[in-house]
Order: sequence, then C-alpha cells, then structure tokens
Amino acid sequence: MPYQLENRPPDLRESMYFPEIIRGIGTITKHFLKNLFFSRDANPDILARKRGGFGHSDNVTLQYPEERAPYAPAYRGLHRLVPREDGKPRCVACYMCATICPAQCIYIEAAEYPDDPVEKYPAKFVIDELRCIVCGFCVEACPKDAIRMDSGEHTPPSYERSAQIWDEKRLLRGPPVSYQYDPWLRRGSPSIPPDKLEEMRARAKPFPTVATDEASQTPGFSVRALAAEAKDRAQAARK
Repeated sequence: MPYQLENRPPDLRESMYFPEIIRGIGTITKHFLKNLFFSRDANPDILARKRGGFGHSDNVTLQYPEERAPYAPAYRGLHRLVPREDGKPRCVACYMCATICPAQCIYIEAAEYPDDPVEKYPAKFVIDELRCIVCGFCVEACPKDAIRMDSGEHTPPSYERSAQIWDEKRLLRGPPVSYQYDPWLRRGSPSIPPDKLEEMRARAKPFPTVATDEASQTPGFSVRALAAEAKDRAQAARK
C-alpha cells in the first residue's frame, strides 16, 4: 500500500545524529553479548560442533579456506559440454537448454558445418555462472546428453564479472561420449573422417534401457544410492 513520505528538512535532534548513533551502538552491543554468551546458531552443522569454553563464542563457523565443509552427496557440480570422440561438442544447438533455463543464463549461436547441410553446432555457447541457479533443468532438457553437471566443481572465485562468463572453449571438457543411435554415427557425417567415424562407431554404447540419472553414467551421482541413504537415515531415526 503506498504511503506518503514527509519531504521536510531534518530537525535539530536528527541533525545532531548522536542519538541515533548511540542507539545503533546499543543494538549492536546487545546482539554481540547475546551471541557471545547466551545463544547459538540453530544451523544443524553448527550445533554438531564442539562448544567452546568460557569466554568463547558458541557461534563458531568454518575457518575457510583452511577448513571446508564437505559437499552433500547430491551435489553434482558445474556444467560441462560433453565432447564427442572427435573432440567436437555433442551439442546440436537446438536451444532446448536455453529455452527451459529459468535464469536465462544460457546464450547459444547456432552454425552449420560447411560440408554437412544437416548437422548444426554451437558457434557460441555461453553460460553466465553469476546468473545460473544450478537447477539442472538444462541437463534434463538436453535430447543429446550434450550438457552434464557432473564436474563436482564449485564456481571458482574471481575479481571480475567477465571471468564468470564461461564460453564453449571452457565448458567443453571431460571424457567423450558416443551412443549407437547418434545421428552422425548412423548416417555418417562429411565433417568426420571415415577412419575416425568407424572408431567412434566401435566405441559407441547402446542407450540404457532404464531412464534414470544413472543412465547418464554421471560419476558419483546415483538417485538409487541417495534414496537408499535417505531410507537408512529414516530407519535409524525411528529406532
């Protein structure tokens, strides 16, 4: 609901500032003493740590970067563009990931291979890691298993915003992946030399018959393992 603001010059008390400064110092001192002697952070990670002795604050925190908290088992890490066996991205620039991204942090410019009128590739594929909320929708939407979040990495710090704009050269990494039903393997591609094409066909894997996150063979991530851990914790809590 809108309200009116008084557009008036400050009176004598407001011009002196001292009353408000003293009141602010009092508020800070009250919270400082309360946190130091009488209360504790309700975070379970904080409550699980050993309490300090007399004169030590119980609101302990991690001494980062010397001390680091382990990531949760479900943490998968930042994106990577999955390469093919010939080093090119599996991405066909279909814009599915950019369309579904709720943070609108993916920018793609499609291009065509000069000797292949069918296949497209991302001439520019950029992810703004400052806007990304790491929701994983792009991974789920990709029809070619061309983008994964299995790096296990956290966003590295930087002094400039431009360092958080990751392009296709930085995103394209990790082990290559080939499936037997990849279109460039089934019908061939003029952009791939024949001997390399046969090598890629020999290394190609069949599509998994069960569509789970394990099907993408993401190292260290399994929905079944996470479900089993949650079940064990629930059973232990009931005992």
